[in-house]
Amino acid sequence: MSTFSYQQLFTFAERVFLALGCSEADATLATETLLSADLRGVDSHGVARLSGYVRLWEAGRINARPRVGITHETPSTAVVDGDGGLGLVVGPKAMRIAMQKAAQVGTGWVSVKNSNHFGIAGYHAMLGLAQDMIGIAMTNASPLVAPTYSLDRLLGTNPIAVAVPAGEQPDFVLDMATTTAANGKLEIAQRKNLPIPEGWAQDAAGNPSTDANAVKNGGALQPLGGATGSHKGYGLGAVVDIFSAVLSGANYGPWVPPFVAFLQPPTDPVGQGLGHFFGAMRVDAFRPADEFKQHMDKWITTFREAKAVEGKQVLIPGDPERQMAAHRLIEGIPLLDAVVQDLEKTGAKFSVKL
Repeated sequence: MSTFSYQQLFTFAERVFLALGCSEADATLATETLLSADLRGVDSHGVARLSGYVRLWEAGRINARPRVGITHETPSTAVVDGDGGLGLVVGPKAMRIAMQKAAQVGTGWVSVKNSNHFGIAGYHAMLGLAQDMIGIAMTNASPLVAPTYSLDRLLGTNPIAVAVPAGEQPDFVLDMATTTAANGKLEIAQRKNLPIPEGWAQDAAGNPSTDANAVKNGGALQPLGGATGSHKGYGLGAVVDIFSAVLSGANYGPWVPPFVAFLQPPTDPVGQGLGHFFGAMRVDAFRPADEFKQHMDKWITTFREAKAVEGKQVLIPGDPERQMAAHRLIEGIPLLDAVVQDLEKTGAKFSVKL
């Protein structure tokens, strides 16, 4: 395990994105989006995935210079074509379109097609906080999840993020996969050669498995809810897929292109690239923002002060990530040796040193 400063990793990743051909503005934006995951402790979605983006670019599946644009719109809605660009760039640009519409008419809703993996959903949802907007972000993903009772992998981890501004209290930020665990957590367990908890995955025969390689070996991730409630996670993942892709014209279900470059996209696509969905709601379109944030403070305080079981504390969504970001900005970001080696190999392709 080695520790790196945020700035050191930022400079490295930004130089790699520039080497791919990204503009300076897009390279900076992609790096900021990517490293937000490492800062917030979502190590599975940060620089550990940088080499994956590079391999997709090498395979011709990422456009480093996309022309992100609107293909259809109304005053409050839009469909955005990501032009095959990095989701790390397409996502924030689409969210800002949603925010622009919200600024004009109260709410903005944007569905995106022809994009790629966009990092952590929470980053995009949080963009609206500074403007007293509630942000919503969703995306579909590589089909690694078996619906309830299924042996087929038809859905992705399909996260949902909602960010709500508060006043004196820290903002409410929910960022969750619709599976019991994100695939990145299996990847971390694989690197550490550790088993996974039961309920995260099933084997090729549909049996619960604690093998971190279960999905690689023909199994699947399980929807949120486990043995007795997976239909709920399945339903949430389905909603994300529909909003992100069926609505925009992206690929959905088993047609979603895999993130790994060694697997080819389906030869019979039903749409273009991955899909995302973003929402922005101006708080003062509902009630005065200051009044709302005072009541959010009261809501947050009430839940935070709830009587807890011994040795535990009731947390507000976003608490652990916020605390981790504050810590890592000062103490640095720890990376597993396997990740460091992977980054060094990636950098060597472009004569960029870590």
